[in-house]
Amino acid sequence: MKTQNFRGPIRCGQCRGFSLIELVVTMLIVAILAAIAIPAYSNYVRKSRRTDAKSGLLNLAALEERYFSTQNAYSGSPSDLGYPAAFPIILGSGEYSVAAFTPTAATPTSPASYTITAVPVGDQLKDTQCASFTITSQGVQSSQDSSNNDSTAVCWK
Repeated sequence: MKTQNFRGPIRCGQCRGFSLIELVVTMLIVAILAAIAIPAYSNYVRKSRRTDAKSGLLNLAALEERYFSTQNAYSGSPSDLGYPAAFPIILGSGEYSVAAFTPTAATPTSPASYTITAVPVGDQLKDTQCASFTITSQGVQSSQDSSNNDSTAVCWK
């Protein structure tokens, strides 16, 4: 505590604060940690949201198979599967939606089939490594990156 007498202020050896250099160094360390941690955390969150797409597609595939077992054809409408009648179908927490839902009727030479594709929406669009997820009636799971290259090994593991 500083007191004042008739000669002026008294300097106290124990009365010290932080110097400007100490504050700048501390702010620099915090900025470096934030520059590393925030992108890593964002990437981790994007990867965890891929689970919503995979789970949603597997759920839709299971519902399609259930529908097929009773109707002997795959559904052409999401409302038959318990989803809203109109596209897009939002999956999980809303970071993916079903972009394509393509049933094919059976012909004399080929069985009935379907293909369901999920694409990211919102902040998940920054996930260029897994830009789409696809599942077919044969159980084939595939994924493509934003350049339309196969990224199945990375995205469906």
